[in-house]
Amino acid sequence: MKTKRLTKLLLLLAAFALFAAACGGDDDDDATATATAETEAPAATEAMVEEEPMEEAMSMTPGDGVSVTMGRADWSTGYFQAELYRQLLTELGYTVSDPAELELGPNNGYVAMAAGDMDFWVNSWYPGHKAWLAGELPDGSLVGDHLTVLGEEMIAGGLQGFLVTKSFADEFGVYTLDALNSNADALAAFDATDPVPGNGIADIFGCPESWTCDNIITAQIAFSGWENITQTIAGYDAMFVQAVDNANAGIPMVAYTWTPSAYITELRPGDNVYWIGVETVLDDSNPTGIEGGEEYDQTGDGTGGYAAIGADQCPAAADNADGLCPIGWIAADILATANNDFIDANPAAKALLEAVKLSVIEVSLANVDQDAGAAPGDLATAWIAENRATVDAWLEAARAAA
Repeated sequence: MKTKRLTKLLLLLAAFALFAAACGGDDDDDATATATAETEAPAATEAMVEEEPMEEAMSMTPGDGVSVTMGRADWSTGYFQAELYRQLLTELGYTVSDPAELELGPNNGYVAMAAGDMDFWVNSWYPGHKAWLAGELPDGSLVGDHLTVLGEEMIAGGLQGFLVTKSFADEFGVYTLDALNSNADALAAFDATDPVPGNGIADIFGCPESWTCDNIITAQIAFSGWENITQTIAGYDAMFVQAVDNANAGIPMVAYTWTPSAYITELRPGDNVYWIGVETVLDDSNPTGIEGGEEYDQTGDGTGGYAAIGADQCPAAADNADGLCPIGWIAADILATANNDFIDANPAAKALLEAVKLSVIEVSLANVDQDAGAAPGDLATAWIAENRATVDAWLEAARAAA
C-alpha cells in the first residue's frame, strides 16, 4: 500500500508545479519579547497580588453551546478539507453539522450562506467564484454584501486546464485547442468518437452545470472563436471515466480537470495525455454577457493563464520563449467563505478559518486515498494526528481571539 501511495505521489509531483507555502510568523521573537517584559516588570508585593483580580484563564472550548451549520461543495475533491475544518471546530467546542448534509453547487451555496442557511464552507475557488458574489438578492443587496472571504487555505492551489489524448495530439500535431478547432482532419477524427459523434463539432468533456467552470469554458470558447468546439456538460465522474478509457485506448478526447485531486494519477500528462494549450487567455470582457462574467478573467495580474509545465507534458510550451505552458487558466485560490453574522458572533471560528493553511500535495494525496475507498473523516482524523503541533498552533490562535 505504501509503495502504491508513493508511486501516486511521484505522479502528482511530475504532473503539476507546486507552489511555495506562505511563511509563518517568528515565534522565537515573540517569546523573547515576552521573556524580556517579564524580567523588566517590577516584582509585586504580596498585598498587591492579593488585591489584584485573578486573570481569567483562556477557554479551551470557546465554541461551547454554539451550533454551526457547515456545508460543502458538490465535488468530491473538496470533501477532505470540509471534514478537516469540521473536526478542528469541534475541538474548539462547537457543535458542527455534517457538511455532507448540505452539499451544494456554488450557484446555491453562496446564496445559502448569504441567507444564513449555511454559516460557511471551505470550497471557494477564486477568482471564478467571485461571479456568484455579484448576484442580487430579493432585497436588492448583493450576495457578497453578506459574506467574507477568509484565510489562506490554498493560495494558487487550484491548477486547472485541459488534457488531450497524447497519441491523437501527436498524430495530428494539435497541441492547442486553437489548432484542434482549425484542423479539419483532426476534427473529423475527433468527432467520429466523441460524446456526440457526427455533428461536425469536437465535443469536449467539460464541467457539470453550476460548478462555475462550465460557464468559464463556455466563455473561453466564445472568446477564442472556437466555432468547432463545444463542451459536454454532465456529471464529472462519469465523464472522467470515459476520458480515461479514451486516453488509454488512444481515442481522441479533451477533458477539463484540476488539482488538488487524484484525477491526474489516471490521466497522466506526458504518459497517456498532454496538457493542451490555449493561445489567448480569457480576459474580463465577458463574451457571453452572463451576470458577473467579468470575474471569469483568467489573466490575473498579467501572468495568469500560464504554468511552469515543461514541453514533455505540454508540447505547446515549446513555442513560448519563456517555456511556460499556455494552460489558459489562472491557478485558483481555494479559500473559506463565511456569513458575516456568523464570523462576527464567533471570533474563535473566524480566527481558525484565517489560520489554516494546507499543502496542495497533501490534499492531493488525501484525494488519492479517498479515491481508493478511505472515508474523508478518517483521513482528516489521521492528518490532524500527524500534524498535531501545527493544528495546536491554529487552535491556540483561535482560542486567543475568543
